[in-house]
Amino acid sequence: MNACELCGQEARGRYLCERDAVALAGRLERLPVLDSELSVHLVPGRTGPAEFVSTAPAGPRSPINEAVLDELRNSRAREVVHSWRVDVQRERWPQHSPPPPSGLAADCRWLAMELEWIAASYPAAGDLAREVRELEAELRSLVGDPVPRPQRLGLCVAVTDDQGSVCGAVLSRLPGGPVRCRWCGTSYRTEQDLLLLRHYQPRESA
Repeated sequence: MNACELCGQEARGRYLCERDAVALAGRLERLPVLDSELSVHLVPGRTGPAEFVSTAPAGPRSPINEAVLDELRNSRAREVVHSWRVDVQRERWPQHSPPPPSGLAADCRWLAMELEWIAASYPAAGDLAREVRELEAELRSLVGDPVPRPQRLGLCVAVTDDQGSVCGAVLSRLPGGPVRCRWCGTSYRTEQDLLLLRHYQPRESA
């Protein structure tokens, strides 16, 4: 086993690479916050005075955000995260009884504390990380805070061998995030690095 179960990149014998393990830790921290915001978005806000002067309403308008209500009623995020806690505990400590439901925040905190073991030793780490990522995206969409989309910056211009071969992998980053090639590992840390990256782009990709 050499590749990360989530992104397929080099993971040095672990189930999750360092980047995806750190990302999972961040999502586990954010999930309870997003879940707690749902009740605020249960009643859709009005968009303006036009709603009050319409002379031909299309039909009854529910005062409740049905998607948020469904999530609150079903507690899907809490059920999913708790099921992962149960499975991780079963794998690591099979002699222990399954943990009782203790709330989303407590389950996320427990998984975060076990993240080093999960990344190194839990065969389903990739599925766990993937499902937590999907839950975050779902909750963000419900509270009107979509996941930032990666920005494409161009092609990596790092020289990778003595013959002058250029990496050429596509570079992307989240807004304001670091720039690091996922293929050759080159980091573009300074403003000068980014200026040189832009300057040496092939004409068709600039």
